[in-house]
Amino acid sequence: MSSAAKHAYLNTRVAAKATQLIGLQNVRQLSQMTLPELGQHFGLADVLEEPGSVRSKSRAVEQGLIQVLLADLAVLVRPMSPEERGLVLAWARKYALFNLKTLLRGKIRQLDPQEIRENLYDLPPQVRLSNEDLFRTESVAELLRCLEDGPLSLLARQAREIYEQRQEAFALEAAIDQRYYSEIARRVTRLGDAKADRQMRALVGSLVDRANILWLLRFRFAYGLAPSETFYQLVPSPNLMYRQRLLDLVSLEDQAKVIAALPEPLRTLLADADNLMESQRRLSQYCYGIARDVLRHGHSGVARALAYLILREIDLQFTFTLIQSRLLNLPATYLDLALGLSPAICAHHWHDAA
Repeated sequence: MSSAAKHAYLNTRVAAKATQLIGLQNVRQLSQMTLPELGQHFGLADVLEEPGSVRSKSRAVEQGLIQVLLADLAVLVRPMSPEERGLVLAWARKYALFNLKTLLRGKIRQLDPQEIRENLYDLPPQVRLSNEDLFRTESVAELLRCLEDGPLSLLARQAREIYEQRQEAFALEAAIDQRYYSEIARRVTRLGDAKADRQMRALVGSLVDRANILWLLRFRFAYGLAPSETFYQLVPSPNLMYRQRLLDLVSLEDQAKVIAALPEPLRTLLADADNLMESQRRLSQYCYGIARDVLRHGHSGVARALAYLILREIDLQFTFTLIQSRLLNLPATYLDLALGLSPAICAHHWHDAA
């Protein structure tokens, strides 16, 4: 398929799928629905009507929604070049890394194998790890050695070295997150299409920028790590938070100075955020705003496909939150806060979807 034909095909498929995205008005309407109505609306009635505990239903709903996202991904990556497909699949491989973290926590805490298995996502071959082989390992070190023979060899080697040095679950999971963002940032630079490369740098770069700022604030000021230790945890971004800027920021003495030294629009965005959770909400909204902009105005079919997947993932997380709140009978006030419908914070959460 020629480049022009590929972009035309992808743009057509993405435009059709984008009509499924949830806008602010739909968020408000859906938040008023009962559990049976939500089940009918999202095609989950059979799952919700099955006998079982709240936990088992919640898990089944979450698994079903992830399958919806990955089904969309399978359709959209089909016409992509190997480099483009590799980048989009690397983004989606976060779910395999969720499974890896679940396995690692289970091994560290010596949990019952059945309990570990019940918390693993069922994933398609394109993004999953070899869960059965990993599941049968007897220790964290053995699990990571097993991973070294596969596509995650670099991640596994780095994680094993860190775990052997520090024996800390936190350090292990931080290493996994760092390698995840390093991989998607690296893959952006390998795209041969200049149009896709420019839009992907903005899109993927925003995700890496968000992670860098949150890690910098947490490691440097909440955990009190030295500048050099903090910098070691960060990932140079293809967008705003490049290597030299990260070096300059980690040397600053307090959080206010870091925020004041951020480039626009990040400086204004975080200027009056008074806690890390609020910063995280605003940075997430910044990322989704870039995804919406690429989806609405982008010309690269590949970049628009990834932007759609990012927004679709947020919609499905919203759906899960909504159904979970009904299963747990949470008060409407708590649900409004979780969905960003509270007047105090709604401006930082939802805008009309593309």
